[in-house]
Amino acid sequence: MAQHTTVPKLNFEYWLDKAIEWGQATTLESQKDMCLHLPQLQEFLHQIYETLKHMDSIVAIQQFPLIGQLLGRLCWNPFVIGYDESQKTLMWCLCCLYSSEPQNPVELKANSWIRSLLCHLLSSSKWESNDAESSTFTSTLGYTSADYYCHLVKNMVFSLVTELKGNQFNGLNVQGRVSSSRVNAVSLFCLPLITLPDLTSLLETLLLYHGGASKEILSSEFLETVNEAFIKKKISLPESAVVNLWLRHPPSLEKSTLYLLDQLVSIQLNSLEEVACVIKESLLPQAAIHPAIFRIVNEIFKNALRETSGTPEVMTIIQMFIQLFLQAHQNENKQHKFPLKAYFPYHHQPLVTALLRCPFGLPTTHWSQHLKHISDMLKAFVEDTNISSPADLFEIWFLVACFGEWLDIAAEQLLKAAVEPDALLWLLAFYYCPQNENQQRTQTMVEAQAVYSHLMMLFSCTVLSVKDLEAAVHSIMDIEQCCNQHLIIHLLTNFLLFSSGGHTIAQEFIYYITETTDTSKEVCSILIRTAYRINRIGEEDQSTVKLLNELLQKLTLKV
Repeated sequence: MAQHTTVPKLNFEYWLDKAIEWGQATTLESQKDMCLHLPQLQEFLHQIYETLKHMDSIVAIQQFPLIGQLLGRLCWNPFVIGYDESQKTLMWCLCCLYSSEPQNPVELKANSWIRSLLCHLLSSSKWESNDAESSTFTSTLGYTSADYYCHLVKNMVFSLVTELKGNQFNGLNVQGRVSSSRVNAVSLFCLPLITLPDLTSLLETLLLYHGGASKEILSSEFLETVNEAFIKKKISLPESAVVNLWLRHPPSLEKSTLYLLDQLVSIQLNSLEEVACVIKESLLPQAAIHPAIFRIVNEIFKNALRETSGTPEVMTIIQMFIQLFLQAHQNENKQHKFPLKAYFPYHHQPLVTALLRCPFGLPTTHWSQHLKHISDMLKAFVEDTNISSPADLFEIWFLVACFGEWLDIAAEQLLKAAVEPDALLWLLAFYYCPQNENQQRTQTMVEAQAVYSHLMMLFSCTVLSVKDLEAAVHSIMDIEQCCNQHLIIHLLTNFLLFSSGGHTIAQEFIYYITETTDTSKEVCSILIRTAYRINRIGEEDQSTVKLLNELLQKLTLKV
């Protein structure tokens, strides 16, 4: 292997003496001597690089014990690093000495020293105008310090990208596959420069690079830093690079998903359009087209629901994510893309197929029939199949909850269309009360049927009072005491939106009920989802749209 490689005679002693002499140079004559030797020094550095790239880093240091002293001194000489290809060659030599898997404290210390030199070579702070020596040097080239640094970075990035893509490296005859240790070293030297715009092409090339190694060759620090910069919008990356980042480093995918959830929960959003915009910008729905990414994101959402006890904000975020994922899957142009059912492999497939139907791909007149079909399948699966495990029941509930748009449509159809109410009420009862211990779901169903019957008697009334609506649920206090107040709130909110009499008391009643039952966030979520759906359909009368906007304006100030 590398230990048996025949290497040319390299005169390290001569060039180390020169480097020491030049480091102490203060006269014009000594600087002239330095400049005269720069072409020979560059050739010597090329020879070192051509030798090192075929050697193991440990063997190289053992065979050339002076190499560290020499490279260290040359990296701090502005005349050397400013000459032609010398700086790039110095960097590649350092990368070859970097140990991708340090085994002891000495190797760890050597890696730290190499990283500091790489940072120095590409750090703009080393070229500030208050550095008289470097300022004089760059000015003789016709550049300002900033210009020099900018051109240096662009050239370096171009050379590295070319190298990684397997082409000629600016005169250095680099052919064949780049070694894993070299790729790892390149990823490490990018760390202090991640947010530089000129580095984007190199980041993309690294993230898309696969050298055939059985384990990850990019450093975890690099992957974590790139992900952190991306989610905080410090850098912009193409979708393909981001997908590869998350496939290579699942912890980054987990962090991105949790960051998105925290971001959406912590800021005041007034519309689902805003929620959709933030989620799209994260690239998570697009990346989730890859099943491995979808499964991880899905698990994180499940855990978020468990930890927050299914708060309306988190539920709405998950439902919007699923909608955007379905859109991204539909827009995917790949010939061999995964069928949608593949993303839900452990569920009852006819139910999955029914839930996956886009509501707006069906005539509105068919919605009630489709919802009855979903409800009948779900009820048979839950009640006729002896599902005793809470975990299994949660999985079925989560599947239904992800497609919450169908649930919202069910609540609307109960009031707006001629339907068989029991099937749709059972679907809502299951969503709001999946457990049936002590007959909870059964009791929820009974209460929902009673409230629904009373609401339908009031639906055609053009003049209503708050007391009329209170009677529908016996009293506001009874809402708190009923088996599931959330389902009752959902039915009441839709009644106010879609009945002519409800419009006249909507603001007064919603203010009253949210004050009494502390359901402001829940009502706000229902209104936001309804507004989003109405905007997509564009068929609702203007009085309902106006009422929605007024209610949202007041509630969002209150939440």
